[in-house]
Amino acid sequence: MPDRARAIAESALRAAGLGAAQGLQAVGGGDIAASYRVEAAAQRAFLKIGAASHPFEAEAAALAEIAATRTLRAPRVLAHGVAEGAGYLLLEWIDLAESGDWAAAGRQLAAMHASVQASHGWSRDNTIGASPQFNSPNASWAEFYRERRLRPQFGLARANGLVQLAALEATACRAADALLAGHGPPPSLLHGDLWRGNLAFGRSGEPVLFDPATYYGDAETDLAMTRLFGGFPERFYRAYNEARPPATGAAQRLPLYQLYHVLNHANLFGGGYVAQAIALIGRL
Repeated sequence: MPDRARAIAESALRAAGLGAAQGLQAVGGGDIAASYRVEAAAQRAFLKIGAASHPFEAEAAALAEIAATRTLRAPRVLAHGVAEGAGYLLLEWIDLAESGDWAAAGRQLAAMHASVQASHGWSRDNTIGASPQFNSPNASWAEFYRERRLRPQFGLARANGLVQLAALEATACRAADALLAGHGPPPSLLHGDLWRGNLAFGRSGEPVLFDPATYYGDAETDLAMTRLFGGFPERFYRAYNEARPPATGAAQRLPLYQLYHVLNHANLFGGGYVAQAIALIGRL
């Protein structure tokens, strides 16, 4: 794709007012979009290229909303749009490291979670990985989580032929209603997909968030995701809990909130994630 990628990069740089591309190098990225480092006369940038239908507009809005809290750093959006039949998102380039000030990450995430709105959900739908994520607002967290998070994943499980998993929908939803009965958390601004691969550190050790699946909901859901797929160091949780002590029942809700992401992985990748989802439902 080098020639096409260069043409897309040129379009993105023009949209951002950064001049012509002077270099283009593929870098490691996710499963959904190809990623490149772009050298321009004015500055270096990070370019993501995906399908024309990919909701890069939603990702750009999420990054801007996170950045506006002045808590955790998020890459600045330079441009987004469609070129050469592909969608693109152009971001500021940040030199990243895998480790840095984890305590600051905990404190700043707690501060970000203090940004709240009236209802759970968001102003637009987006994606969680390659799966659609539905964010129509709802004042009831229990209803939002059941109808906007769990049921769509079980629908995908049926469509994907995961019969044993799909058969557990009613069981999982009853367990969710029981665990969330009387639990009315404030609708906090969430990253939404906060696993170890979506947080890194800048040159001075400051934490940086990227690849959000943002909406407003229970802050515990972000923390539940941090304990999947690699996990975060304990100093992150100590700092977070000092700034925002855990609510009563948080430990009991943890597997319920992890279930959404494990269901999504089962739908996207199958394999052991199916058994993991079934085991989580058993725990509930």
